[in-house]
Amino acid sequence: MLRLPDAAASRNEIALTFDDGPDPDVTPKVLDILDSHHAKASFFVIGDKAAAHPELVREIVRRGHSIENHSRGHSNVYGFFAWTALRKDIGAAQDIIAGITGRPPVFFRSPMGIRNPMLDPVIAHLGLRYITWTRRGFDTVAGDPAAVLKRLTHNLSAGDILLLHDRRSRARRAIVLEVLPALLDKIAAAGLKPVSLPSAMR
Repeated sequence: MLRLPDAAASRNEIALTFDDGPDPDVTPKVLDILDSHHAKASFFVIGDKAAAHPELVREIVRRGHSIENHSRGHSNVYGFFAWTALRKDIGAAQDIIAGITGRPPVFFRSPMGIRNPMLDPVIAHLGLRYITWTRRGFDTVAGDPAAVLKRLTHNLSAGDILLLHDRRSRARRAIVLEVLPALLDKIAAAGLKPVSLPSAMR
């Protein structure tokens, strides 16, 4: 799925999504910023990180956001996984997350957005829906918060799905924390409402 359904767009909703967490330093700050703007989001967590920080995963849910599946280990060679490896990896992340939150994820996004022909039958077997994005900020590779903000907000419209990351870049800079307050202000000024993916599907 590339965009939110027409019904969500008609309600002026957009989806904020965060990949690669949870991060014990960055994620709590992201949650505080979202709270201060009365915004909801979906967090595509890595299974092994979720297992290392279960209380943080539960805190995300407690604050009204959804937890979704971003693989167990976020392998750099994910696009070359065979069917059995994909099923093992994604299924393990489902089990980890469900064990922490009591709810299996509904959505899956592969590491770096990489897809291969084996992926669709695996996620269908696991009862997951694939989700991508309409715009991304490249917040883990860019050094200029203004450029990230411009990518995310240029022609922003209802039904968009935005991709950010609740972790630091390789340069150890959490650009998301610099961008997110201004992004949420622009979203509000445009009359749009950030919601979690399950909420958008109602």
